[in-house]
Amino acid sequence: MQFRKFSRHYTTALGMAAAFGLLAIAPTEQAQAQDEGASGTLEEITVTARRREESLQDVPAAVSAFSTEQLELRGAADITEIAQQTPSVTLEPSRATNSTLTAFIRGIGQQDPLAGFEQGVALYIDDIYIARPQGALLDIYDVERIEVLRGPQGTLYGRNAVGGAIKYVTRRLSEEPTLRAKASVGSFSQMDMVVTGSAPLTDSFRLGATLASLNRDGYGENRFTGAEHYDKDIFAYRISAEFEPTDNLSFRLAYDNTNDRSNPVAGFRVAPAAVSGNPVLSNVRDTEAGASENPSTAGIDGNQEVDSEGFSLSIDWELNDNFTLRSLTAMREDFTESVIDFDSLPVPDFDAPVIYDNEQTSQEFQLLYSGDRLNGVFGFYYLDAKAANDFDVVLNTVTAYTGGSVDTEAWSLFADVTYDLTDDFAVSIGGRYTEDERSSDIFRAVYLGVGSPFFGNDSAVLLLTQSDYEASRTFDDFSPRINFSYSLDDNATIYGGYSQGFKAGSFDPRGANFASPEAERGFEPETLDSFEVGYKATLLDGRARANVALFISDYKDVQIPSSVGVDSDNDGINETFAGAVTNAGAAEINGIEFEGNLLITDNLSAQLTFSFLDAKFTEFLIVDPADPDNLIDISSDRAIQNTPETMVYFGLTYAADTANGTLTFNGNVSHRGDIVQFEAPAPIIDQDAYEIFNLSAVYVSDDDRWSIGLHAKNLGDEEVKTAGYCFGVTGGCATVLGAEDNTTVFYGPPRTVTATFEYRF
Repeated sequence: MQFRKFSRHYTTALGMAAAFGLLAIAPTEQAQAQDEGASGTLEEITVTARRREESLQDVPAAVSAFSTEQLELRGAADITEIAQQTPSVTLEPSRATNSTLTAFIRGIGQQDPLAGFEQGVALYIDDIYIARPQGALLDIYDVERIEVLRGPQGTLYGRNAVGGAIKYVTRRLSEEPTLRAKASVGSFSQMDMVVTGSAPLTDSFRLGATLASLNRDGYGENRFTGAEHYDKDIFAYRISAEFEPTDNLSFRLAYDNTNDRSNPVAGFRVAPAAVSGNPVLSNVRDTEAGASENPSTAGIDGNQEVDSEGFSLSIDWELNDNFTLRSLTAMREDFTESVIDFDSLPVPDFDAPVIYDNEQTSQEFQLLYSGDRLNGVFGFYYLDAKAANDFDVVLNTVTAYTGGSVDTEAWSLFADVTYDLTDDFAVSIGGRYTEDERSSDIFRAVYLGVGSPFFGNDSAVLLLTQSDYEASRTFDDFSPRINFSYSLDDNATIYGGYSQGFKAGSFDPRGANFASPEAERGFEPETLDSFEVGYKATLLDGRARANVALFISDYKDVQIPSSVGVDSDNDGINETFAGAVTNAGAAEINGIEFEGNLLITDNLSAQLTFSFLDAKFTEFLIVDPADPDNLIDISSDRAIQNTPETMVYFGLTYAADTANGTLTFNGNVSHRGDIVQFEAPAPIIDQDAYEIFNLSAVYVSDDDRWSIGLHAKNLGDEEVKTAGYCFGVTGGCATVLGAEDNTTVFYGPPRTVTATFEYRF
């Protein structure tokens, strides 16, 4: 660890926290002097981070939470927007997609949505683990709150998570008939409509449903096809039922379905086409991608579509005053047809039709105990997940087809117990035993022709079979956790502890076992040892909150996916590529995080969050090009991806009583430091430090029946790079594929303005 660097961050962070505290004192004393009767306090947020309802300030861990009101005030459209305000978190759409999620917490996550390659960040919808990232970029509607837990999770939640967890908690059904309708109109012909209703059919049975139609023209244009680019075309619905036959027994049944028919997304070319000569476009969100019209994607009719659905049943049975038995049963599946145009040109230089097909079944049992001094959860978790991908990589007239499936059958036993040794001092001890069995079936071949037989080209000529194998491995692990917390007084707590994260090994569905026999052996698990101390305080008679966390992490056997060009005929040109997931790395990730809220007056409040991370590889092994039998360490030339060194968020909120309602204004700025997209820095696709400015105004009637909002986002019209493909000569890419210099970049939304109207019947 670079001590001086981290010490500088620590000193800077404490200085910012101290400044925020000083900001609190003078204005608040003045406000109290003017009105000694003022009793305004910050709203208390209740979370279930430890499988029981408790105040966010009572949880001795790094947890962020966003209520419905907070999300609506900022006009948050999907879960990626909460990353602007959450320390050490990056949430973005994956390359060439609208609804596949790339999530990183404290430097740990997943960039490439490979079959069987699980996320380092676990996503939950109502305590149900979502195994795959396709369809996981959730739009925000019908939500009660979103919780973000930073650091390893495993002793409280259904599935292991090395980096952290995101919990999307939907609204429970009201005991009274309700109906609400919300419309949003805005830039780029945005037109969204969400309708939610519920009704009690009997004293013990309630039924509810939500319909959502989310539509928007593109931020750019496909200049070849004339289609909208970066558009949105989503229809989703959710049906739920709640049944409480007795006071101590309850059932909750839910089904959700989402259909995303947004157009294919292609990256912005950073250099002119080397052969066809197409120039660099003037708008970074425009493209000339023609893959959807080319024979290369005829096997899926050039279609881009994501369908996902899920069913869940939760049962809570209060056995007595101390014990509750809980059952969580779920089934989910998603199917994706996707067009990837690596060259972003009309010509079929480097195209790929892709099919993802995922399904999962899970069962979790929990026994929860709540006593005067002892609280705990004891659980069993089972997951049966099947992940498959089929895709062609078409390089002009040569096609590499990969058909791979990775099945996971896993079970775990976990427990986490908290005991209050005194009224002020508590200790928590947890552990998890996991057994994961991974089974793979991989076939990969190279054909002469545009498209493979799988995608309908029966005339394709087989040139080379690179993979054809079935393999399976079983991984087991025990991950411990220990935590101590001490209440300094009724309003301040310090805590510290150790936790371990584990992610099982698997198989690369793109691996070429004929060229690299080790592909059949798969890759090994990765682990994270994390030490954390923290301070949580409610100050100034409830008018301020300050939460600080410092952590040190030792990340071992880091699983790193990559794509390596293959020159099968030694002519100096890569005809295809092979996937390679390796355990090449070890890393240290250390940091400090701060979250603060201050009620300056009864009407004006401020929010400040920041994180400073010192993340670096301490080992990164590759085969020595000069000596294939030797490994060399290139860690000094590698960086932790999607992890800015600095993140700062500052917001001001002003609420004023007006005629028959309350008008609330919010302005905020989010800063992020430099970001590398992949472990090998490539400045042409990496993102320099930037700031995003947002403004919102929301009016809510006194009877809470209707509201109007106006939300302006990215006021500076910042062009933010969210992902990229580096396969060109330009940019010094490690692997060159195609003849057109194929380096492309994807961008986040430009400046937008949205008006919202909601009425509650």
